[in-house]
Amino acid sequence: MNLPNALTVIRIFLTFIFIFLYSQEGVQPKLLAIIVFTLASLTDFLDGFIARKYNLISRFGKIMDPIADKFLLLSAFYLFTQMRLIAVWIFSLIFAREAVVTGFRLVAMRRGAALAAEEAGKIKTVLQIVLVYSIIIFTILIQLNIYTPEYRAILAGFLNGIHVLIYCVLFITLWSGIMFLFNNRKEIFYVR
Repeated sequence: MNLPNALTVIRIFLTFIFIFLYSQEGVQPKLLAIIVFTLASLTDFLDGFIARKYNLISRFGKIMDPIADKFLLLSAFYLFTQMRLIAVWIFSLIFAREAVVTGFRLVAMRRGAALAAEEAGKIKTVLQIVLVYSIIIFTILIQLNIYTPEYRAILAGFLNGIHVLIYCVLFITLWSGIMFLFNNRKEIFYVR
């Protein structure tokens, strides 16, 4: 197993650690969760960078890297639905988009075709990561148990910002999925 593939596997293990830590009560587990999420996100950058720079691109990496990415982000979003910070219907739409796009990529890869990534897809990933950080920070602020009116006002403003960000993420996630399907329609719906 080469280094990029090892980093992909590490990202999957880090996702389980993130899930465990974020599910715990208290500030310390949430702080550790944000550190683990950051490390997992860094492995995503590093595995692709190393694979391209040293020509270590493998079939395993092509399949598992996007799955590991989706697993990390969708796990975080699922946890947020459990806390009622993201509505189940929003999570369901995001999950469906990621499953459809990843599924088409894997089918195309089996046929030897490469489906082009969309710029909107890259923006989507960045916004999703920003949303995860925002919600984790918000939950840490809640766990501090400060009850002054000023602090509650800050939390309310932060929560309103998160709600706006959630809808931005939903829009760009769906839009990037539609653009991906439209721009790759010939490869996706190719019939021999």
